[in-house]
Amino acid sequence: MTWTDSHCHVSYDGVGVDAVARAHAAGVTRVVSVGTDVAKSAATIGDARLCRAAGFPVWATAGLHPHDATDGLDGLEALLDEPEVVAVGECGLDYYYEHSPREVQLEVFAAQVELARRHDLALVVHTRDAWEDTFAVLDATGVPDRTVIHCFSGGPDEARGCLDRGAALSFSGIVTFKNAEPVREAAALCPLDRLLVETDAPFLAPVPHRGATNEPAWVALVGERLASVRGVPTAVVEAATWANTERLFGLG
Repeated sequence: MTWTDSHCHVSYDGVGVDAVARAHAAGVTRVVSVGTDVAKSAATIGDARLCRAAGFPVWATAGLHPHDATDGLDGLEALLDEPEVVAVGECGLDYYYEHSPREVQLEVFAAQVELARRHDLALVVHTRDAWEDTFAVLDATGVPDRTVIHCFSGGPDEARGCLDRGAALSFSGIVTFKNAEPVREAAALCPLDRLLVETDAPFLAPVPHRGATNEPAWVALVGERLASVRGVPTAVVEAATWANTERLFGLG
C-alpha cells in the first residue's frame, strides 16, 4: 500500500529526514510537513527541500498556531510563495491551553483564512475546545474551497458542522484511543471523499505505540482503524485518503 501522512512536523525534534525515510520504507510515500510559526515554517520549507533532494516527496505548509498567535504574522506571507508550500496553517483556535489570549487568536486566525483565500492555498485548521468560535470565524471570512480540519477531535455534531461548511476531516491517532468513541462516530459518518489520515508526529502516537514519539510511518495504523470503524477494507481508506490529500493540497 501507499499512504500519505497529511499532517506531521518533520522539523520538530524526534522526526526529521530519517523518520521520513523510515516512513517511505513502510509505504508512506508522501508527507505534508506543517509549520506552526514563522521560524518553524521557514525550517519546514527547508527540510521539505532536503527531503525532496533525497528522493522523498514532502510538501510544506506555513502558518501561525494559536499557541503562538501573540508572535504576530510578520514574515509569514512571504513564505507562501515558496514552491514547496501547499497550505496556510496550522492555524485556528485553542481554548484548552489558551497560551495566547482569545481575542488575539481570533484576529490571527481570521487573517490566515484570508491569506489562504488570497493565495489560493489550502487551509489547515486547529481547533480545540473552540468549535463555536471556529465556525463563527469561518462563516464570517468565508470558508476556503480546500479546508482541512486537522486532528479532528470532536463528535458527530462537530463533524456535521465542518462538513456542512465544505471542510474535510483529518483523523489522527486519537481515533485509536480507547476513550475516543465520539471521534470514531464522526469518522463513520464522514464522506469517503472528505476523509484524510495524519500522524501529527511527533505527537499522538496511535495504539499500540501510545506514549512513544510518533512517526509518519505509523499513519497506516490510523487508516486501518478508520477502515474498521467504517466496515470497509483498509485498501479503500488508503486509496481514498491518497486521492483526497492530493486534491485538497494540490500535490503534484
